[in-house]
Amino acid sequence: MGKPASINPQIVEGLYSEALVLADEVRAAFSLWRRTEPAGDDEDLVRIALSCEGLRTTTRIMHALAWLLNQRSYFLGEVTEFQLRRRSKLSRELRSPDRDNLALLPAETRELIAETERFYRRLIRLDSEWRQATPNPPSALDALRWRMQRRA
Repeated sequence: MGKPASINPQIVEGLYSEALVLADEVRAAFSLWRRTEPAGDDEDLVRIALSCEGLRTTTRIMHALAWLLNQRSYFLGEVTEFQLRRRSKLSRELRSPDRDNLALLPAETRELIAETERFYRRLIRLDSEWRQATPNPPSALDALRWRMQRRA
């Protein structure tokens, strides 16, 4: 395996754009289902499956966006690396979709859910690689400059 790519502003911006597109697709997919009535005896089960998987998928993409926004803040100089390491951490414990629920959903919705999972795993891999690198502790002068900029 080759050397991992370091996180840089271009990577973060590309991932952020991708996350926004996914978030919009998730919103559209699950809000569309709320406007239509599932037909058949399993109507309640389908509604529950849609609610559960919609919440899991939305949570996953919102965690991704929050992590990317923190990365963007770092590259814009709004937070230090020390602050970023303390505040920006992806949860490795987000629940995977329930197989029984997925079986009740249409193929397009299942694929969108899988796409958000793949995207989130990419971010976890980037975050893990970044955390393994030795952090650059802020110097006293850098910390003072940062505090002075915040007051101005």
